[in-house]
Amino acid sequence: MVNKLPVLIFIVFFAVLATSLFKNQTEIPSPLIGKPIPEFSLPRLNEEGMISHKDIIGKISLINIWATWCAGCLEEHQLLVKLSQGSNAIPIIGINWKDQTDLAIRWLEEGGNPYVDIAIDYEGKTAIDFGVYGAPETFLIDDNGFIRYKHIGALTVDVWAQEFLPIINELKQ
Repeated sequence: MVNKLPVLIFIVFFAVLATSLFKNQTEIPSPLIGKPIPEFSLPRLNEEGMISHKDIIGKISLINIWATWCAGCLEEHQLLVKLSQGSNAIPIIGINWKDQTDLAIRWLEEGGNPYVDIAIDYEGKTAIDFGVYGAPETFLIDDNGFIRYKHIGALTVDVWAQEFLPIINELKQ
């Protein structure tokens, strides 16, 4: 039995490692789900004034953490533009994370602007309050200002249809 103990320990260790490696990394649980969005006040990207958590309360919306240096942000950008248009458009608030203002403005001019409002988080402190692991991250906010869902990584049509829409439809009832 003593000779089998190292083998048993190795098998258990390998099983735990394999489980964590193959787990979907975009499904990292957030302690903020079901809680109010963190309080913040940030400068607007291309306008004077500030945007705060209070500006988001009152309507179902998305908060999208993005940056021009983020490959996943570029990947999801056209989908965000489509989601922001038409009769079923959902308001999207952008938080530009640790970026340069001039690059962000040019990026939106060239690729389209899906955001109803854009805050700039130069130091990344607000992103930390939201529990951001990296850009992009998208949060679904209910009309009372509570976080209902968090997606890590580039938003896709499948993720939108399978994860976001059912929650949005439930919130609208």
